[in-house]
Amino acid sequence: MRPVKDTNGWSWSAVNAMSNADDHPQKTPSFISALLQWARIGLLSFGGPAAQIALMHRVVVDEKRWLTESQYLNALSFCMLLPGPEAMQLATYAGWRLHGTRGGLAAGLLFVLPGALVVLALASVYAAFGSLPLVTALFFGIKAAVLVIVIEALIRISKRALTGRVHLFIAATAFIGIFFLQLPFPLIIAVAAATGFFLMSGVVSEGGGASGEVAASNVSTRVSRRGMLKNTVFTVFVWLCIWFAPLVLLAVVAQHDLLSDIGLFFSRLAVVTFGGAYAVLAYLAQDVVTQFGWLSAGEMMDGLALAETTPGPLILVTEFVGFIAGFRDGGWPTGFAAAALTLWVTFVPCFLWIFAGAPYIEWIARQPRLRSALTAITAAVVGVMLNLSLWFALHVFFRQVNLTEAGVLAYWQPVWSTLDWRVPVLTAICALLVFVWHWGIARVLLVASALGVLLQQIPG
Repeated sequence: MRPVKDTNGWSWSAVNAMSNADDHPQKTPSFISALLQWARIGLLSFGGPAAQIALMHRVVVDEKRWLTESQYLNALSFCMLLPGPEAMQLATYAGWRLHGTRGGLAAGLLFVLPGALVVLALASVYAAFGSLPLVTALFFGIKAAVLVIVIEALIRISKRALTGRVHLFIAATAFIGIFFLQLPFPLIIAVAAATGFFLMSGVVSEGGGASGEVAASNVSTRVSRRGMLKNTVFTVFVWLCIWFAPLVLLAVVAQHDLLSDIGLFFSRLAVVTFGGAYAVLAYLAQDVVTQFGWLSAGEMMDGLALAETTPGPLILVTEFVGFIAGFRDGGWPTGFAAAALTLWVTFVPCFLWIFAGAPYIEWIARQPRLRSALTAITAAVVGVMLNLSLWFALHVFFRQVNLTEAGVLAYWQPVWSTLDWRVPVLTAICALLVFVWHWGIARVLLVASALGVLLQQIPG
C-alpha cells in the first residue's frame, strides 16, 4: 500500500506486512469512490455501535480491503479509549487513513448527517403530534435485522481478536464486569490495557530485535518527534477554536440562556461520556430530566427509541433532546438552532480526538508493550460488544426488561410474559438471509422492514 499523505503534511507508510496474505490492503480508492461508500455506510448504519462496527468492517476490510485487519482492530481499540461515539470516530479514522483530513471529514460527516436529518424530521413530527406510530411500524423489523448484524459482528471480530487464553479471559471478564457488576466502561478499558501492557512476553532490550523494529518504524514515519508535536498542537488549537466558536458567539452576541446552557452541557458531555450512547444515558437521565427539566423520563426513552431505529450513532439522541428543549422554549426557530448546536458540540470534538491522535495509532501499534495493550483492549471490546448485543436482544425480544439487583450483582431480567413472538420470527428469517444465503445488509434491512410492517398488523 502506498503511503498516505495528510493535508497537514504528514506522511505515513503502511503497517508491516503480516503472514496472512488476506491482510494486505488494496490500492487506495479515488476520493469519489470512497465518498460513495461513506454515504452508503451512513445510510445503512442502523443498530448502534456493534452493528455499525460490523458494517464498516464488512465494507472497509472484507469487501474493499482499504484497511488491513490489524489496522482496523488497532484503530478500533484506540477509538474505544476516546469519549464519544466510537463507530463515528472509527469511520473518521478510516477516511483520514485513505485521503487525509478531507477524507476524515467526509467519512465522519456522512456517517452522522443522514441519521441527523432523519432524527430532526422525526423530532419535528414528535413535537407537533406527540407520537410516531407509522415510524414505529416501519422500523419494527429493522431491530431484528440489526440483532443478526450484531451477532455477525461478534463472530467476525472475536475470531480475529481472541487469539489466546489471556484474550478469552479478558473478554469474559469485561463482559462480567459491565453486564453483572455495572462497572464503569473506562475502568474496564483501563484494566484491560494495563493487563496487556504488563503481561506481554519478553522485554524490549536496547539493541535487541524489538528495539530495532521500533527504531525502524520510527524512521518509517518520516516525521521527527518535534514536528509531530508541533502539528498535533496546531491541530488541537484549530479544532478547539472550531468547537467553541458558536459558544463564544452566543455569549457575546445572542446571549440566549437556553442555547448557552445546551452548548455548555453537551460540550461537557462530549468530554466525559466514554462508551458511546448507552453510557451517555446515565448523564442525560440525571441532568436533562431532573436538573434542567428539558424532557420527561418518558420523552427521553422515546428519543432513544428514535435514535435506535434510525441510521447513525445512537448518541444522536442528544439532537432530539436539544430540539425538544429548544422547541418548548422558543418554538421552531429555537428548536432548530438548539438541534444544530447540539450536533456541533457533540461531534466536532470527535474530529479533534481523531485528527490529533490518528497519526500515532500505527506508531502505538508498533511498540511491543503498547501493541499488547491495544490487543488486550480489543479483547475487552469483544466483551463489551457482547454486553451491548445481549442488552439490545433483551430489549428487542421483550416489551419489559427490569434491572435486577442481588448484592453486588445487577443484571437485566426480562418479563417472560412480555415476549413478542414476532421478533424471534423476524430474527430467524434475517439469520437465514445473512448466515445461509449471505445477503447484503441493504437487502436484509429492506426485507426486514417490509416484513415488520406486515407482522405488526398481527397482535403480538
